[in-house]
Amino acid sequence: MISDTEFEQLIEKYNYSYKPKEIVKGKVVGYEGNYVLVDINAKTNAKCPINEVLMSKEQDIKDILKLNEEYDFVINSFEDEDGVFYLSHRKVMLSHNLEALEEKFKNDEIVTGSIISVVKGGVCVNVMGVKGFIPSSQLKIEEAKIGQELELKILALDMNKNNFVLSNKKVYQESVENVKKEILEKIEPNMVVKGRVVRITDFGAFVDIGGLDALLPLSQISWSWIDNPNDALKLDDKIDVEIIGIDKEKQRVSLSLKSLEKNPWLEAKDALEIDKTIKGKVTRVKPFGAFVEVYPKVEGLLSKYQLQEYKKKNNKDLNEQDEIDVVIKKLDIDNQKINLDFA
Repeated sequence: MISDTEFEQLIEKYNYSYKPKEIVKGKVVGYEGNYVLVDINAKTNAKCPINEVLMSKEQDIKDILKLNEEYDFVINSFEDEDGVFYLSHRKVMLSHNLEALEEKFKNDEIVTGSIISVVKGGVCVNVMGVKGFIPSSQLKIEEAKIGQELELKILALDMNKNNFVLSNKKVYQESVENVKKEILEKIEPNMVVKGRVVRITDFGAFVDIGGLDALLPLSQISWSWIDNPNDALKLDDKIDVEIIGIDKEKQRVSLSLKSLEKNPWLEAKDALEIDKTIKGKVTRVKPFGAFVEVYPKVEGLLSKYQLQEYKKKNNKDLNEQDEIDVVIKKLDIDNQKINLDFA
């Protein structure tokens, strides 16, 4: 027969009044189907559904709630007719994770999230068990895939208004900006660096020099005249280039490819002189005249009036690749200008 003292202790042990939303401590005592059995000092073991524990499908329930270990739980409901309380561990963790996310938001830290669905206007992600939204305008990926992990910055966090908005693009932009700043701190004029051609335009090419796209102007590609950068360069070409200009404020860098070659004009200085007759090749014919190569990669100009005289005299136009004898009438090596006449 139970003593009065033992009866009082038993009554005290089960003298509880748990209410929904209350946080209690409980000891994991077993696993039963889709439930974790938890001793919270009630008449019978409480049950915590597995979906009230796991933050993601990849997690193992026994790794999250270990046998004989004590954890915090939220009471989800009043005890049923069998005296069973139903619990949630996930809500406790969400509360802790929200506090952590608020701290990361305040400190502008990067968080990691995995895509859980693709919806109109963007994607939904799981970040530390909290569902967030990334607008399409804030994505820096070509195709969103379920389960794909992304580095993110928090743009807005107010769970009372169900407003948890993130950006993947901001992480990328900040990363690129940091790389640019590092490069601009390291480089100097006249420095030779390795680069990769990433874009070709009518006015030149853009070369990636380690995270910063620098401009290689058309005039700096070659000593020989080229009409189009595609004639000398291809996408993904790996080239050595010299830095000839830096604007740190605008984060702009100018490059030269031809400066790494010997200046043909300096070499031609001793080979060319006024009134000297030279056999040259026509490289370009323009409305204002024709350019004639009189030394490797060095060109002189025949005026349009001289071309008109040539046509009258020879009854034909002067064309590219024609070889002709010309006389140097004016020679300016410093400014790289030569005026020619027919011999």
